Amino acid sequence: MATAWAGIGELVTNDRTHPEGDGSALGIITDAAVVEEGGQIVWVGARRRMPEADERRDLGGRAVIPSFVDSHSHLVFAGDRSAEFTARMTGEPYDGGGIAVSMAATRAATDDELRALLGARIAELRAQGTGVVEIKSGYGLDVPNEARALRIAREFTEETTFLGAHVVPPEFRGSATGRDDYLDLVCGEMLTACAPYARWIDVFCEPNSAFAFTGEESERVLRAGLAAGLEVRVHGNQLGPGPGAELAVALGAASVDHCTFLSDADVDALAGSATVATFLPGVEFSTRSPYPDVRRLLDAGATVALASDCNPGTCYSSSIPFAIAVAVRDMGMTPVEALLAATVGAAKSLRRNDIGVLQVGARADLTVLDAPSYLHLAYRPGVPIARKLA
Repeated sequence: MATAWAGIGELVTNDRTHPEGDGSALGIITDAAVVEEGGQIVWVGARRRMPEADERRDLGGRAVIPSFVDSHSHLVFAGDRSAEFTARMTGEPYDGGGIAVSMAATRAATDDELRALLGARIAELRAQGTGVVEIKSGYGLDVPNEARALRIAREFTEETTFLGAHVVPPEFRGSATGRDDYLDLVCGEMLTACAPYARWIDVFCEPNSAFAFTGEESERVLRAGLAAGLEVRVHGNQLGPGPGAELAVALGAASVDHCTFLSDADVDALAGSATVATFLPGVEFSTRSPYPDVRRLLDAGATVALASDCNPGTCYSSSIPFAIAVAVRDMGMTPVEALLAATVGAAKSLRRNDIGVLQVGARADLTVLDAPSYLHLAYRPGVPIARKLA
């Protein structure tokens, strides 16, 4: 059955080539309509030319944008770390150690409890305009719980990421060989159990944390994932300078995420590669850490993305509109740059061209704004104006 969404005052297509668009990167069409059938867009254009459809829904002059693509989240977890957040607000630095708290609670939860928690978080992000979401494991940190997290996540999204190399769990920290023993597990039995449920492999490459992984350790994990048929993502350069971005480019990673501390060589490497630099401004907001210099990458010609990094420790927010507002206010991005980063940029970080755009053949992932323009995403921070259309 074909459904026509009409009465769109401002339609952001992200299709510069649309003949009725304004010629900008956003490809804006005014007084527009979209027709979808079977979950796919079959027509986009000015309302006056809209073809017949089985059902017509009028949006009353509201703006419509491509649904946000959240390309970095950690949504499978149990427990609460609000006390950790409170401590950081009084000056305690973040070092990754709190992940063990979430690990203990997640291991203790039942499948049904984790599924219910994840379902509620998915509903929450849909209500804020997100369509496709990537979900990582990383709070089980043993074979059965990492595989379980990915199996449950796969019920909600095809974009699942094995992050057994999130941190070294406490039970492996007490001996001289503990780190190596855990890496053997991640690259062996754990990877074998998790690969059937994952598209991606990721690693927290952060030599500035005692709990995360060095460049050499990270490369070992990622190469094992590649050999198992998984594609590469990297947590890199979050807490200080490090090899994460360089490693991501060298291995052809789809994305390197955080990118807070980049050298000139890192910027040049990213600009000359297909690896997307993904920024997670909610993390800096929630940890009182310095914001990354996204302008260096934009000016160099690198592809950038914005994502939520929704997680229990460093950013318990699933709101991409919030990330856009912070990126515009505190990272110097323009509203156009931020919206592109949260849609088509994030889609590129997942190596997808069927999302983040509104054009014929793309997924019918539309987000409506209770506002006349996309500019209100940054203009009205904290106001729930965005929701994904059913």
